[in-house]
Amino acid sequence: MAFNLKNRSFLKEIDFEPAELRYLLRLSEALKLAKYAGTEAKRLASKEIALIFEKTSTRTRSSFEVAAFDQGAHVTYLDPSGSQLGHKESIADTAAVLGRMYDAIEFRGTRQSDVESLAAHSGVPVYNGLTDEWHPTQMLADFLTMHESSNKPYDALSYAYVGDCRFNMGRSLLVMGALMGSDVRLSGPKDLHPPKDVVDLADDIARRTGARVTVTDDVGAAVSGVDFIHTDVWVSMGESKDVWTERVRLLTPYQVNSDLLSRSGNSAVKFMHCLPAFHDANTAVGREIMDHTGMTSGIEVTGEVFDSAASIVFDQAENRLHTIKAILVATLG
Repeated sequence: MAFNLKNRSFLKEIDFEPAELRYLLRLSEALKLAKYAGTEAKRLASKEIALIFEKTSTRTRSSFEVAAFDQGAHVTYLDPSGSQLGHKESIADTAAVLGRMYDAIEFRGTRQSDVESLAAHSGVPVYNGLTDEWHPTQMLADFLTMHESSNKPYDALSYAYVGDCRFNMGRSLLVMGALMGSDVRLSGPKDLHPPKDVVDLADDIARRTGARVTVTDDVGAAVSGVDFIHTDVWVSMGESKDVWTERVRLLTPYQVNSDLLSRSGNSAVKFMHCLPAFHDANTAVGREIMDHTGMTSGIEVTGEVFDSAASIVFDQAENRLHTIKAILVATLG
């Protein structure tokens, strides 16, 4: 079944019903096959898309740009110094201007209220490339990857997210799993669980979809029997070094290492990460955190796991392209 998603924004997972999300995932599969087969049709000819990046990114920028180019659209990349957004011009005023020049807007930044304001005042579809609260485009890539890797329907997927559960990845994996009817488990220290309103939202959705939703500090229980284990970084660029030592102390029991994989009891369990990952000291930030905290084999994930056959992080990264393309085609094509 196809759905008319024309001119719809995608600001958070609950913007679409479960059947609409499944349609986007089927469309992603079709577009991926067409790209590999060389039969892709250009459905976005003459479309113009503004890409606003308050926070820089490799995968999100590349995915939006390649998806647009593959489909015949043009993009304008606006980095933190490339516009007056939030500095000399309000979000609402910027939205009104861009909406008269572009057919759609992507925003990647800090505040969810900013992407909501862009959608409210631009008059064109707006896509959330990441905020502190939600990461909806990443969710489509993650679910497509889990489906491809396991050959299981979305409502049969079982996965755990371990680590700092407060922000976009923890929240989005919880709510998206509820929407898709999956068995989703979040595990981290109680002080780093998602806000109550997010957990309540997931619980309410799960009662309608048949999903199983678990939030716990017991990492062993969380990973037992799952097909996939997700994590994300424990510390972010710009955070004070004062928090690094305590954060690492709290989260070390949740590090994804070979022991944690084995505690799943599933020899075929797969590891996922939205990237970038601090799995070695080959980046300036990773090296600085490891030197400061005394960690030697990685931070949120060890190099042994990241580089193992269990790791499907680069399949996951590639699927950002195909799923973002599906969003563009469905809402603009």
